[in-house]
Amino acid sequence: MENIIEWLKNNANLKIIEEPVDVELEMAHIAYLEVKKRDSKPLLFKRPVYKAKGIEYDMPVLMNLFANRDITQKILGKSPDEIGNNIESLMKLKPPKSWRDKLAMIPKMLSLKNVFPKRLSGRGECQEIVIPKNEVDLDSLPILKTWSEDGGRFITMGQVYTRSLDGNMQNLGMYRLQQYGKNRLGMHWQIHKDASHFFDQYRDAGVKMPVSIAIGGDPLYIWCGQAPMPHGMFEMLLYGFIRGKNAKLVKSITNDIYIPNDVDIVIEGFVDPKEMEIEGPFGDHTGYYTLPEPFPVMEVETITMKKNPVFSATVVGKPPLEDKYMGWATERIFLPLLKPMAPELIDYNMPENGVFHNLILAKMAVRYRGHARQFMHAFWGVGQMSFVKHAIFVNKDAPNLTDYENLTKHILNRLDSNNILITDGIVDQLDHASPSSLVGGKLGIDVTGGVVEDRVEERLSDDNLLSKMREIDENILALKQYMTDTANPICVIAVEKKESQKAMVDKLMPLGRYLSILVIVDSANNDLDNPYMLIWRVVNNIDAQRDIILEPFIAIDATNKNSLDGYSRVWPGDTICDVDVLNRLSDRGLIDKDEEFWKSFGVIDFNKYKN
Repeated sequence: MENIIEWLKNNANLKIIEEPVDVELEMAHIAYLEVKKRDSKPLLFKRPVYKAKGIEYDMPVLMNLFANRDITQKILGKSPDEIGNNIESLMKLKPPKSWRDKLAMIPKMLSLKNVFPKRLSGRGECQEIVIPKNEVDLDSLPILKTWSEDGGRFITMGQVYTRSLDGNMQNLGMYRLQQYGKNRLGMHWQIHKDASHFFDQYRDAGVKMPVSIAIGGDPLYIWCGQAPMPHGMFEMLLYGFIRGKNAKLVKSITNDIYIPNDVDIVIEGFVDPKEMEIEGPFGDHTGYYTLPEPFPVMEVETITMKKNPVFSATVVGKPPLEDKYMGWATERIFLPLLKPMAPELIDYNMPENGVFHNLILAKMAVRYRGHARQFMHAFWGVGQMSFVKHAIFVNKDAPNLTDYENLTKHILNRLDSNNILITDGIVDQLDHASPSSLVGGKLGIDVTGGVVEDRVEERLSDDNLLSKMREIDENILALKQYMTDTANPICVIAVEKKESQKAMVDKLMPLGRYLSILVIVDSANNDLDNPYMLIWRVVNNIDAQRDIILEPFIAIDATNKNSLDGYSRVWPGDTICDVDVLNRLSDRGLIDKDEEFWKSFGVIDFNKYKN
């Protein structure tokens, strides 16, 4: 790809900010609000500053690279569905039976020669400037602090290149990296990731692990870094397949890891398996802070870069953000790889407000009784799909999986508690709702059958139903009903939590004739008129085994958990923008002060703001 800044100017309506902007909070807040807009744009901050240390950078910061679907598709060079179809055609290749078949196969075979990375000799573009170990200072890079409660500054768009101990496998992952002083970085590779598996090999052998971190270059490197490739496959193979040309790699200066020739910055170093340090907290893509926890530490040996580097960064938090568009491409491209283990799978969708691994919608061609349950177990048993907490399966006659209103009606008209599976299994390391780390409840809903009978005997208005509930418990402060024209209306209540909500549900049993699905959320920081953010809250906050009751009506406790629930872990806070920073940015004309917009995406704590 040509110079990324020129490319974005020509293809993506790049927004350039000339005014000085602080790398602590200000820059991330601007990007966070921008990417939530319908017409969001990539941002180039020309004059980053680090006010706390009086540093003015001459290295610009690029954010919101994947600002919308159109840009994401342009980065890929073709539609994600086309790439998926190409993968599927390769998977279906059969030995040629005639000379015509052989001729037809030649273009496909020739295209595969571009898949394998090409190793270049000598120094690369990314090594025009070499900073020796005794001069390394990570403060020289415009590393961001994204959220007020973050444990420090984090590299958020680093391409982390690692290799197995025997050198036979190389991996590219995208992990956050916390800065500790001038020459040390926290390596937040989660326990399930390939880099963590490699780390175990070095730890068992008692030797230091080489790591090279690249920043910038072709944006497709970044997307490949988060792609759910099968174990042992180098993500640069996917780059070559999509680009139709070999990735060009050069050897790191101080280790044997190869990185792309055209990246802007490379941070090289070694991880001592014996050294661990507390990493975090960090406001993560779930919209919650991940709590402090020990992780390995990398000691930087050298930093190399182009003569005029650009520092790339991203902001994660409550949806929608640019991971929405990266995830959209991933889901479309990798659909063919799911079909061999689930042949009747027609389509799937991971809504961004389900933060991807917390909610999946799947459409299938049902062949026999129990088919959907078979799919549930198949999904939970393969690769990154094993982290999915909540899965809903519909038949082939269901509406499009992105037609959320009609799809929801379709689901609610077919929902029967007898076709709900609650079990347990592996969950993402970032999941906070499970009683213990790494293992938690799973929910599978089979709505592939026909329309069910109305489960509500008598329908009341919101005011009347709230009045009846408050006669039972005054801690119920607000109520909103959704999809009241379906067989299973949803009733959402906001509570001031003073007891386990199981006790609350028990007290509401006499009102069962008016209820089919009851969802309970905290009154603080939840807007009952905002279904988008309510879905985000619910799928983040529940553990299916603990928080769902199926009879006599379905009750879902999506409140924050504490000792009242037998929850012994620390419940994290959710990511909230700093109001003083927003006001300062607004006064400078760098953002619009739009309280309704802020409220619609849970940008700030409105309880504190109004006070």
